[in-house]
Amino acid sequence: MRIPLSCWLAVPALCIAAGSATSATADDALRTDARKALLKAAAFYSEKVSSHGGYLYRYSADLKKQEGEGLADRDTVWVQPPGTPAVGMALVTAYQRTQEPALLKAAEAAGDCLVQGQLRSGGWSDQIDFAADNRAKMSYRVDPVRPKASNISTLDDNKTQSALRFMTRLDETLQFKDARIHEASLFAFDGVLKAQFPNGGWGQRFDEYPDPAKYPVLKASYPEQWPRTYPGAKYWMFYTFNDNSISDTIEALLLAAHVYNEPRYRDAAIKAGEFILQAQMPEPQPAWAQQYNFEMQPVWARKFEPPAISGSESQRLIEALMVLYTETGDRKFLEPIPSAIAYLNRSEIAPGQLARFYELKTNKPLYFTTKYELTYDDSDLPTHYGFKVGNKLKSISERYEALAKLTPEKLAAKRDAQFNASRGAPKDADVQAIISAMDERGAWVEDGRLSYHGKDDDTRRVIKSETFIKNIDLLSRYIAAK
Repeated sequence: MRIPLSCWLAVPALCIAAGSATSATADDALRTDARKALLKAAAFYSEKVSSHGGYLYRYSADLKKQEGEGLADRDTVWVQPPGTPAVGMALVTAYQRTQEPALLKAAEAAGDCLVQGQLRSGGWSDQIDFAADNRAKMSYRVDPVRPKASNISTLDDNKTQSALRFMTRLDETLQFKDARIHEASLFAFDGVLKAQFPNGGWGQRFDEYPDPAKYPVLKASYPEQWPRTYPGAKYWMFYTFNDNSISDTIEALLLAAHVYNEPRYRDAAIKAGEFILQAQMPEPQPAWAQQYNFEMQPVWARKFEPPAISGSESQRLIEALMVLYTETGDRKFLEPIPSAIAYLNRSEIAPGQLARFYELKTNKPLYFTTKYELTYDDSDLPTHYGFKVGNKLKSISERYEALAKLTPEKLAAKRDAQFNASRGAPKDADVQAIISAMDERGAWVEDGRLSYHGKDDDTRRVIKSETFIKNIDLLSRYIAAK
């Protein structure tokens, strides 16, 4: 029997249709599983792991021990990422993607925790205490005035900045209707603006605000000489780029300018960019130091951070300048970049590697021994600090070249997109792996250790906030994309 051609053609079509239906069904099933996993993980983290609405870095698998950047009990939560603001941001972002109310409820609890820990100076410290004895030592806004309590807000290690970004996003998501969140967010930005020096820089911490008459605006210069041993000075009031503090502050200010439509925040970010321009060192090292005194000369910070050009912070500052160019279209923010890139490229200590510190003028890499003696020798380095850093200049250069060529119209489109950047859908296999790795509670338990609890067996399997943040980001991206 001869089979008509139309039947031969129909068979593959049926197969394709069946394959498509099977694929769609599989996608729907995985999306449903991803949603269940997302809500289960969020419920576990917000109901079982959270304390006072806040979070630490790591927990033992049984949740009996926990730590931030140090020992902590259930009455202490951490601000520095991946602590409370970072977890809160992951939750509010997951809510924005999925519109699951439980995620917003958990994010609101983290926001309320930050309200409870906001200092009168406007920002946050590294941690928030809820035990009465410890809390009495801090000048929290919601508590009675205590004249001798600590009121030092810090920009070090992305502490106050991460809180600012999360509170801004949460306030926006709540449509600015939660008065406590809204007021705390605006108060925090006011504190940061008042703490900005006349030249646009910030110190590492602040508890009072600078008198403009006392801080002249100067260009960076080399000191005639500098001490080769640590002088032990209070370094945190000086102008600093250490640990990318100013880059993080600029990001927070530009986000707030976008969300609140407040020109003061954008102006402060631009002023910070102008400080970066002023702080670029002259030849032969046209990059940046970690820290400058009020005469705009590089100075010591901690005992392992000498006056020097920084291979790490300089790269991040180039990126900050590109962000500011995208925001403003002002080419003055691009002008320092070519010379900085050329200098850093010729300063490589090995393929793909830069020194953290280069000696002023000589450009010799500087290191420390384990006894914290300054040296040119890298054979006896302390292990707690990165004295050698990765060279990201290839990708930075490519971004610079592309950005410099954009027409004003394309630059405007890039500006509009930079606060709403979206990433593609994760792979099915990655989603399935995350779901499979979750235990019956909704926890991701993994090998690791609690750094501040000795070597007990019960500290070798841990729950990490960093992993929770990464996984709910992936799950929520998958749900949104599908």
